[in-house]
Amino acid sequence: MIQEFNYHLNRDVFGKLLCTNLDDQSQKSVVPIRTFPITAPNEGISLIDSQGHELVWINNLDELSNELRILIEEELANREFMPEIKYIYEVSNLTTPNVWRVETDLGKTSFILKGEEDIRHLTSMTLVITDSHGICLLIRNRSALDSHSRKILDHFL
Repeated sequence: MIQEFNYHLNRDVFGKLLCTNLDDQSQKSVVPIRTFPITAPNEGISLIDSQGHELVWINNLDELSNELRILIEEELANREFMPEIKYIYEVSNLTTPNVWRVETDLGKTSFILKGEEDIRHLTSMTLVITDSHGICLLIRNRSALDSHSRKILDHFL
């Protein structure tokens, strides 16, 4: 069991993250949520119960003990899945829907882009593309892509 501030965090026998309030000894299953998962992934972490109520606010993961930080990061990694696009091989056509063949940090894949509205700007250089199954793919810095990938991407921006 990990103690930090006025709460304990540990896992139950099923692997769920539990938060115990030291003041009243109440125990609830919690899920960590990042406020800004891409632009500030270590800042603003909220521990939310099953009803969506915030139980604990963490300003910065780096301020926590190593053991608690690892526990929360493991839980976040289990919940978050956002491959980062490194290279765009081809797009089936310039009108949507279309099929994209890309290289991500997790390997080669293809996905269907239903509409151009599924490409969202988070910052001027950071994009999130949501495929037809609702999976989000990240382009962290579009200017860092090679010229071939940027040329394809520019058709949709």
